[in-house]
Amino acid sequence: MKRFTPGFVNAGYAGPMARKRATIKEVAQATGLSPAAVSYALRGLQVSEETMERVRAAAAELGYEADPIARALASGRTGMIGVLCGSLEDLWQQSLAVGISRGLREKDRYALILDAVGDPARERALAQQLRDQRVDGLIVQPVDPAAAFWAELCESVPVVAIGDGLPGTAGEVIFDNRRGVTLALEHLKELGHERIAVLTPTGARTPDRPADVHASAEADRLGLDIEVATASYGLTAATEVARGILDSGRHTAVFCFSDSIAYGVYAAAAERGMSIPGDVSVMGYDDHPMSGLLSPGLTTVDWNIDGIVRAAVRLVAAAADGPARRRRVVQQPTLCERGSVLRISR
Repeated sequence: MKRFTPGFVNAGYAGPMARKRATIKEVAQATGLSPAAVSYALRGLQVSEETMERVRAAAAELGYEADPIARALASGRTGMIGVLCGSLEDLWQQSLAVGISRGLREKDRYALILDAVGDPARERALAQQLRDQRVDGLIVQPVDPAAAFWAELCESVPVVAIGDGLPGTAGEVIFDNRRGVTLALEHLKELGHERIAVLTPTGARTPDRPADVHASAEADRLGLDIEVATASYGLTAATEVARGILDSGRHTAVFCFSDSIAYGVYAAAAERGMSIPGDVSVMGYDDHPMSGLLSPGLTTVDWNIDGIVRAAVRLVAAAADGPARRRRVVQQPTLCERGSVLRISR
């Protein structure tokens, strides 16, 4: 049996640990740039696209990998961005978190994704935990935008809000909910629907969410008879609420403030042998990709999730790199008509 002799090294073999880590100075020498310029290029900052590609190609050829610990010590930054989701039971928020994570990675940052599960108290605890873990910035889709703690939090960490505005943020990607709600309710009204159930994830602890307030105001303006009910994003819970709505027989249409909730209406209708849109029309609010696969496809409101991701990543990256001018991006909705809403005679 061949035995291993301690201290013996085969001089003809360079194992995976034998290669010395390339340094940023070596990348600088290979590209003719300063180490500072190389550092900026690797992070996609303050250089042209051509320079960024040239530096990254040289770094890849040399096998350069940034030392995260050294970078954090030198810059005072961790490279981590907190992503605090309102509820990851919502399939659209899942897609949003995935898109943000990939967008941050392209900027040499990493996402730390946490789920508030629709609970304002948990949202506050997680936001403070992310701050205490010294993330470089925080992207949040708030459960309770009216909570008092946001102003204090925004003083200690750059925050970018998605959906609803918050006081003191470094940037905001705001949904024009007034326009979105108007699109949905006017569409239902034009097709003859006047008795409409509105299913919202908003609970008693956060009663003044802008979209819900707009729904009531628009219903009054349009002369609609609406009934608002709270439904969770999860399929089981949404289906349970939808059963009660359908069993009442009062409504010709159901408008859901999330496509995930609308899937519960589809499930409840199928249980009862009801036809969509023959027996009841259904409308969603965020155009998740699955909505186009339903039969019939779900009529919904499209918020351009790719544009939201790009804007949020751009804003938080700029804020994490230092003081930046506060930017507010207003995301406009578009109506996405499919087959789930039927014209009815009044």
